[in-house]
Amino acid sequence: MTHISAILNNMIMWASLTAFLVAQVAKILFNFFVERKWDFNLLMSSGSFPSSHTAIVCALAVSVGKVEGWDSSLFAISVALAVIVMYDAAGVRRAAGNQAKVINYMVDWLKMHQGDRLVFNLEEKRLKELIGHTPFEVFGGAIVGCIVAIIFFGI
Repeated sequence: MTHISAILNNMIMWASLTAFLVAQVAKILFNFFVERKWDFNLLMSSGSFPSSHTAIVCALAVSVGKVEGWDSSLFAISVALAVIVMYDAAGVRRAAGNQAKVINYMVDWLKMHQGDRLVFNLEEKRLKELIGHTPFEVFGGAIVGCIVAIIFFGI
């Protein structure tokens, strides 16, 4: 039972998970203010503002810094992880999303212009296009993560 209570009392974990949840809920609210419609599918999606991936790793880094010390190896590892996740979100994953848009467009074009003459099956699901983030969305996630960690631990 001590392992379960240790997990349940791990404030670094709870701060990080809370930052993730806050960012996911913020996506719904932000989308409502921009689009004037509720889209609860955003709660389970990647992409959009703010980046929940960035929020969780930034909350982790700030929380580890506060608990373990700003000069600790764990803080350095957490910062390195955060940088990798943010770089990936705004770089590689965003590029993959842009490629998916092009591929989906090409498949739609082929379906429209080739019809039944297609040699291969294009009835597969469309590729997910919104998987990465703009730098602004990543920055928003960093702010959310840092604020949540500061609220949890105070600085």
